[in-house]
Amino acid sequence: MIPAQLEYHRATSVDDAIEALGRDDDATLLAGGHSLIPALKLRIARPSVLVDVGRLDDLRYVREDGDRITIGALTRHAQLAADPVLERDCAVVARTAALVGDPQVRHRGTIGGSVAHGDPASDLPTVLLALEAELVARGPDGERTIAATSFFTGPFETALAPREVLTEIRVPKVERGVYLKHTRRAQDWATVGVAAAVVGGATQVAFASMAPTPIHARAVEQALARGAGSAEAAGHSGEGTDPPSDVTGSAHYRAHLAQVYVRRALEQL
Repeated sequence: MIPAQLEYHRATSVDDAIEALGRDDDATLLAGGHSLIPALKLRIARPSVLVDVGRLDDLRYVREDGDRITIGALTRHAQLAADPVLERDCAVVARTAALVGDPQVRHRGTIGGSVAHGDPASDLPTVLLALEAELVARGPDGERTIAATSFFTGPFETALAPREVLTEIRVPKVERGVYLKHTRRAQDWATVGVAAAVVGGATQVAFASMAPTPIHARAVEQALARGAGSAEAAGHSGEGTDPPSDVTGSAHYRAHLAQVYVRRALEQL
């Protein structure tokens, strides 16, 4: 199909993008475009103004910053997968980025676009939640930092204000982390995804496709904190979740997969 008529603006800076977003209540950002372009073609999304930030190279970086790593929001998945700083100090992000889509998607899609899209089945948002990452947004009132635990508010909804631009992601350095997912087809979205990482001495676990947003597996984390083994902790996987039933699997099937994949992930940590 052909997208509905809209105005196109190529942003020259973050501030220019913020100003362009203020021109109309229905303005939206375009980064890599792998989520938005199909929605435009199907007219699921019908913005009046499309603000293209995809050429803002100053938002494309991976940097070491003390005990954490900062990632520019427009860093492409392929760059993350090959980055030596991430591979050394937060390999779970690099290895998860290598699982996203196919090579074409990884060479165009961006971490910021994936996170801001808010898909509950997305891989990197789930990993960022397990890592308790911080997300930096800039808007007309300045810059603010949002905890990953507060960022995802609903299906395809985030805490970003209408005129805010996601500029940076901050992740802690971790020695151990893993992301596993079950897919119906190769290079597909996760029927269930499980991220696990040791952060500050505690094991953190998060799910994709087990609720309307990526969520922490709090019951699993609490069981681990009490000294439970992998199998026992995995038995709590279904607690506090709300898995959907759709063409990729029923809620019951997802609950079973979650338990299997949590155990595998914990055993691999």
